[in-house]
Amino acid sequence: MIRSITQQKPMEEIEVLLNGINRVFIIGCGTCVTLTQTGGIFQVEAMKNSLSEKGKVVTGTTVVPVACDNLTTDILREFEAQLKQADGLLIMTCAFGVQTIARQINKMAVPALNTLFIGKETGAGEYNEVCTQCGACVIGETGGICPVTACHKGLVNGPCGGTNNGKCEIDSNKDCAWTMIYNRLKDLGRLDVMRIYKKPRNHLGEPSPGKFQIPV
Repeated sequence: MIRSITQQKPMEEIEVLLNGINRVFIIGCGTCVTLTQTGGIFQVEAMKNSLSEKGKVVTGTTVVPVACDNLTTDILREFEAQLKQADGLLIMTCAFGVQTIARQINKMAVPALNTLFIGKETGAGEYNEVCTQCGACVIGETGGICPVTACHKGLVNGPCGGTNNGKCEIDSNKDCAWTMIYNRLKDLGRLDVMRIYKKPRNHLGEPSPGKFQIPV
């Protein structure tokens, strides 16, 4: 299961972002941030209590099913009166949700979370980064393992000289990405692919801001 992995901003930063916004409506999301426990029902309630203690007036709260869905506008209509009373919105979702809601509601939108990466669940409550959405995918040459995200150095020709007994020199608890790639290609009988030198990586990838249109 792939999720946007988020982390709550320090309360000091949230207070600065809410400076001049005395009446706040808080919005959480029922998908990624609920599963990572950063913007679900309990976290929204805790944020409401925290802001109330700091003198803010919370005009209302809700946890929408999917914040990055354009249908969020329709869902928020039932809170129209509470939204009108608010000076701004504190949004406890990933950056996609914040931007979606900000485009739909004419209120100052303040993010309560930092979006860290796109992660895949690898254990109960554990998520590992699997893709940086770099626009230059190489996993067809590495047995389906992404060295850009799995390797601390993002090497496309590896391993580096610091790998030790299959572990990363930067994090000794982490398996070396290129050892994993070697083992995967060996099992597949495709070590020949690993011997092909890759050109220096273009870290610019897709020009920013990225844009894509489905061909007609």
